[in-house]
Amino acid sequence: MRLAPGIALLVALFVSQLLPTQARAQVVTSGPDSVLVITSEADTAQQKQFFLSGFKNLGRPGRAALFSAVIPGAGQVYNGAWWKVPIIYATGGVLGYFIIDNNNKYQDFRTALNIRTGRSDQFAQVYDAYYDDRIYGADVQVGTKNLRSSRDFYRRNRDLTIILSVLAYGMQIAEAYVHGHLREFDVSDNLSLRVQPGVFQTPAANSVTPGLTLTLYTRTK
Repeated sequence: MRLAPGIALLVALFVSQLLPTQARAQVVTSGPDSVLVITSEADTAQQKQFFLSGFKNLGRPGRAALFSAVIPGAGQVYNGAWWKVPIIYATGGVLGYFIIDNNNKYQDFRTALNIRTGRSDQFAQVYDAYYDDRIYGADVQVGTKNLRSSRDFYRRNRDLTIILSVLAYGMQIAEAYVHGHLREFDVSDNLSLRVQPGVFQTPAANSVTPGLTLTLYTRTK
């Protein structure tokens, strides 16, 4: 139906009064035609607050894990375990040092081996850093072999240290998550553990087996 812009606007205003308060009517005009488009403020607000609402629904363990994923140790601070932060960063510092050290040595032996074996024209007529070394020297019978072994050794150590760093990063996230759960666990004085001996029937063997039943319960005052 073709409507004049003024009539379409009046219709839109009338319809908007009949709609729920969380929705609004919007008239989109293009040429002689007008289209009534209904948008929901609730949906718009939900889209704007998607990340905030998701964060609120994470719970304490989820938020602690998220903080540790963004900034290592932040989840531990959130859980109140400040003393764990130096351990986390000391571990990260040690692993970072070995990554850099192993990588530097790997690059040194790799460059020396490339020069020794002439794998690149840029190394032509150039002596490597270990040319006169008593272990890696060019005159040593197994000097080139030792270069290759050391190159592979430090490359393997570097890669292993990177893997350990990733595992350590994941472990501090998991620790923050588990600690967040434990903080919500009831460890009050009202908790009691009942140990009750008993016998349990074993259908397969047609016999009974002695055992213990452990029951965790809350004492009533």
